[in-house]
Amino acid sequence: MAIDEADYIVVGAGPGGCAVAARLAAARPDRTVMLVEAGPAKPSVLSDVPLGIAALVGRRGAHNYAYETVPQAALDGRRGYQPRGRGLGGSSLINAMIYIRGQPQDYDGWAAAGCSGWSWADVLPYFRRAEDNARGADAMHGEGGPLRVEDLREANAATQAFLAAARQAGYPENPDFNGPVQEGVGPYQLFQKAGRRFSAARAYLGEAGRYPNLIVRADTVCAGVSFDGRRATGVRLRQGDVETSARVREEIVLAAGAFGTPQLLMASGVGPAAHLRAIGIAVVHDAPEVGANLQDHVDYTTSLRASADGLFGLSPAMIVRTLRAIGPWRHEGRGLLTTNVAEAGGFVKSDPALDRPDLQLHFCVGMVDDHGRKSRFGTGYSLHVCALRPHSRGSVTLASADTRVAPVIDPRFLSDPRDMELLVRGATIAQRILAQPALAPLGGRPLRGSLHDDAAALRALIRAHADTIYHPVGTCRMGSDAAAVVDPQLRVCGIDGLRVADASIMPALVSGNTQAPTAMIGEKAADLILRRNASGPIDRPAG
Repeated sequence: MAIDEADYIVVGAGPGGCAVAARLAAARPDRTVMLVEAGPAKPSVLSDVPLGIAALVGRRGAHNYAYETVPQAALDGRRGYQPRGRGLGGSSLINAMIYIRGQPQDYDGWAAAGCSGWSWADVLPYFRRAEDNARGADAMHGEGGPLRVEDLREANAATQAFLAAARQAGYPENPDFNGPVQEGVGPYQLFQKAGRRFSAARAYLGEAGRYPNLIVRADTVCAGVSFDGRRATGVRLRQGDVETSARVREEIVLAAGAFGTPQLLMASGVGPAAHLRAIGIAVVHDAPEVGANLQDHVDYTTSLRASADGLFGLSPAMIVRTLRAIGPWRHEGRGLLTTNVAEAGGFVKSDPALDRPDLQLHFCVGMVDDHGRKSRFGTGYSLHVCALRPHSRGSVTLASADTRVAPVIDPRFLSDPRDMELLVRGATIAQRILAQPALAPLGGRPLRGSLHDDAAALRALIRAHADTIYHPVGTCRMGSDAAAVVDPQLRVCGIDGLRVADASIMPALVSGNTQAPTAMIGEKAADLILRRNASGPIDRPAG
C-alpha cells in the first residue's frame, strides 16, 4: 500500500474545503496541504454554463451524487431527493449560484448558544474578506476576495413582472439581501464571472499550480480517518481499486458536507457507539450526536404553464433559442445562457408582527417539477417558498462501513407540525403574488391546484410535492456543551488533530442559501488553525 504524507489534509473540495485548503497553502508555503476529493478534477461543460443547472441538478452523474432520503411520513411516504455536488467545487458546481449570507440574528444565535467567536460581528469580516463584489466594497461588502459576486447580466421581462407583482402584493423592493436589511424582494446576486459560473474551485484553487505546496487528489475516495489512540494520524484512500493512505503531520480537516462528513466520522469509529457496533465498526470515540441535528429548508413550488418572452422550457422554439445563444455566451458572456433560472426572490414574514423574515422565495423562469426530473413540454414559470428556520430535525446514519455506499438520510421533513403550518402560510403568500395584475400578461395555468387554494388543499399539495431546496446542515453540531460534535474552534470533541469545516457544523440553519456561509466557515477554519484573526494580514489567492 502506497503512503503519502502532508502537513495538512483536507477531505472534501466544496466551498468550505476549497477555502481552508487555499488559505492554508497560501499562508504556509513551507507546509504541504493535501486536498482529497472523491469527484473529478474538471467540471462538466454544463457546469460552466449557468443555464446548465437545468440539466445537472435532477440527474445522477459524475458531478452529482443524487441521493435519496428514506420515505418521509409527512410527505405521503415519498422519498426525498438530495442532489449533492461531486468534484472540485462540490455543490457549487451544480447549484443556482445564489449569494446569500443569512440574517445577523442567525449568527448571534449561534454565539448565544455557546459558539463563542461566531456572532455576526465575528463572521462579517470573513464574509467581506472572501467577497469580490462587482458593486464594490462598503461596510457590508468586500472586493478583491476570491469569490466573485455579480448581478445577472441579462434583464428578463418575466422576472421583472414577478418583482412588480410582489410589490403589488405589498412587499418592499430590496436591491441587496446582504445589506443592512434582508426583508423584501429583488434580484439575486450570483457567484458568476463574466456570465459564467464561478465555482468555489475556480475561486480558491484557480488554475493548476497556483500553490506549489497544494497537492490535489481528485477521483479519490476517503475511506476513513486513521487514529493512534484518539489522535488522528492520517486518512485511508481509494483510487478505483487501489487502496492507499496518507499520513498527516499536523491536522486533518473534514469538509465533505452535511452528509459526507458525519459518514466519514462514523466510518472511522467516531459516532454513536451502538450504531457503529451494529455496522461492525470499532468504536474510537462514542459521540452520540454525530449525524444528528440534520436541518434543511423544506420547500413547496407553485408552477404555471405559460408562453411568454423570457420563459424557459422544453419546446422546439426553446431549442432554437438556446442554439442561437451559444455564440453570444461564448464570446461575450451574455444572453439567455447566463441565467441561473432562479433569478429573483425575496425574504418575507408569514406574520407582520415578526421581527424578521421566516420565509424565502425563489422565482424561476421555467416550470420546476420534482427538481426538474419530470419533463414538461412547453414553457412556464415557478415560485418556490421555503421555511427559513424549520423546527424539524433529522439524521444521517450509515448503511455500510464503506463510504462509497450512500448514507441513510432522514430529514424528517414536517415532523414538527409548526413547519407545515408555516409552509401553508408561505404557499398562500406565493399564490397571492402570482395572482397579481403584473403577472397577468404572462398568463399561466397552474400544473396542480389553483392560485386560490384553501389551507386544507395546500396541506395536501405540500404533502404530495414538497421537498428540499438543497441546504442540509447541522450533522456535526458546533457547541460548547458536552454533547457537541465540534467545539467553537471546529475541533472534533474527544479527538486530537481533527477539525470540521463545512455546513455540518452549523448549530442552526441560516436564513438563506448556504454556499456563502460554508465558504465563510472554511475561511474562519483556516484562521483558527493558523491562530490568526480576520483583521490580520491575509495571503489572497493569486490570479
